[in-house]
Amino acid sequence: MARTLAERLHAHEQQKARLAEQEAKLKTAERKQRTRRLIEAGGLVDKAGLLDLEPNALYGALLSLRDGTADKKQAEQWTTRGGRAFDREARLRDEGKEAILLTFPAPLDREVTTALRAAGFRFNKVLQHWEGIARPDDAQQLATANGGIVQRIAATPPAPQLQTAAE
Repeated sequence: MARTLAERLHAHEQQKARLAEQEAKLKTAERKQRTRRLIEAGGLVDKAGLLDLEPNALYGALLSLRDGTADKKQAEQWTTRGGRAFDREARLRDEGKEAILLTFPAPLDREVTTALRAAGFRFNKVLQHWEGIARPDDAQQLATANGGIVQRIAATPPAPQLQTAAE
């Protein structure tokens, strides 16, 4: 069955509209990815303590970094140094923290739930308790101030290995 010229034109217009929509979605995704990258870069500049530099000084420093990126060995050293710094910060941030459950006899005010979330806890709707990785003393203070109970969760030991018939 032959399609009329009007039907073919309509189908062509629909296809153009679909392609335009796909192109718009790609541009939006690219823009969001670029924005995320810029925010990450700004966070790293702040984390490195360079945010207080005057814009010209910061730009000059970044230009000197750009010149060093051609040297693969230098880039590897930067990667190693940055990785060590991130690892050290994570270790310090998590030092002394344990898995903890908090239970409360009654629903909590928004201020208290905000403080719990800021301390690293999240609410488990199924079990009706707060759980998280936190320092026991901090958790105890939050619980005591709001009539709650703290339960420390011991790390589970690794499962025993089964022996095979060959052993």
